Amino acid sequence: MPTQTWQEIVASSLDWEQAHLTLDHALKGLTVAGRAARPEGYPHSVWQLLDHIRVAQHDLLDFCVNANYSHDLNWPDDYWPSDPAPTDDAAWSACLQQINQDRAQLTRFTTGGSVDLTQAIPHGTGQTYLRTVLVAVDHAAYHFGQIVDVRRLNKDWPPA
Repeated sequence: MPTQTWQEIVASSLDWEQAHLTLDHALKGLTVAGRAARPEGYPHSVWQLLDHIRVAQHDLLDFCVNANYSHDLNWPDDYWPSDPAPTDDAAWSACLQQINQDRAQLTRFTTGGSVDLTQAIPHGTGQTYLRTVLVAVDHAAYHFGQIVDVRRLNKDWPPA
C-alpha cells in the first residue's frame, strides 16, 4: 500500500468507518416515517440531526474556502430545523446531496495543497484550517452516533 500524506489521512477521516460509522451506515434502512420520529425525552429526530450536520458542515467549509466569509448564522436557531420532518423527499435528498458534496469539497481542500493547513485562517480569530477540518470530522461523527441513538430509542436499529 502506498504511503499516504498526513493530509490524505486527515481527509480520509471525513468518510471512513474505522473509529465510527459512516452516514450511509447510520441511515441504512431508515424509513420515511423514521426520519421524523422523535423519541420520548429526546430533543431531535433523525431529520433534525441530518439537517444540522448539513448546515454546520457547510458553514465550516465556507469558513475555510471563502475569503469573504461572513458568519451570518445565529446559534442555535439557524443551525437546527424546528420541524422534526423534512418538507418532502426532495428536501431529504437535497440535504444528503449537499452533505456529500461539501464533504467531497472538504476532502479536496484538505488534500489539494492550496493552503498550508497549519496556518491560521486570515478572516478567523486564530483558528487554523486543520482545526476547522478536524471540527467538521468530529462534529459529523458525534451526530452520526446520535442518529443511531435516535434509531435505537425508536426501536429502529440495527437496520434490517
